[in-house]
Amino acid sequence: MKDTTPEDFESQPSSTRHPLVDHVLTSASLKSLAHPLRVRIYDELSAYGPMTASGLAERLGESSGATSYHLRQLERAGLVREDETRGKGRERWWERRPGSIAIPDARNLPPGSAERLAVKLVEDEWNRSREQNFREYTAEGEQVFGPEWLDIATSDTINLRLTPEQLHALVTDIDVVLKNYIDRYKRTPSPGSRPVQIQINAFPLVRGEPTGEPPSKEDR
Repeated sequence: MKDTTPEDFESQPSSTRHPLVDHVLTSASLKSLAHPLRVRIYDELSAYGPMTASGLAERLGESSGATSYHLRQLERAGLVREDETRGKGRERWWERRPGSIAIPDARNLPPGSAERLAVKLVEDEWNRSREQNFREYTAEGEQVFGPEWLDIATSDTINLRLTPEQLHALVTDIDVVLKNYIDRYKRTPSPGSRPVQIQINAFPLVRGEPTGEPPSKEDR
């Protein structure tokens, strides 16, 4: 497999969800990522920054040999790179390459294909990771963080009835706010900042029913 440079990565097609922001993984990169441990490694580097193979092994309950092997596979796919500003001697630090990624839309892939199965695996692992992170916060947050964090962290559930166009407008507005914070703080974190994960789910409920048309004057 050809090594992927940052320029190659950023020239990959943009997602329709986030044009010019997310870059859709190629089939080769997707297949390289589609391993549970590799997704976990990629998530750890995304959320917490550069780490060594041994540091990742300790966090993930794996051997350093396993994390080293999978880091090399992710490097070949252009998803991670060595952080040459860190480390001494033979110690190697790894970081994810800059840039936001998206996976292909499974609806556009043949049923049962390797690419579609890879999308499913990556999606499942991402969802598992999000759920685990939130469970860890609710279970351990009070022992880890002070009131300056606990008083502002939030988990809200808001139920609305929206049309597809209204949901699209809501998601677009949220994206504008998030993009503003990404541009300001993603590469230049402030002193005292901690890793923060923002989870926003906005979707139609499968067991819901469409809202009917209001009754006409003749029916009232």
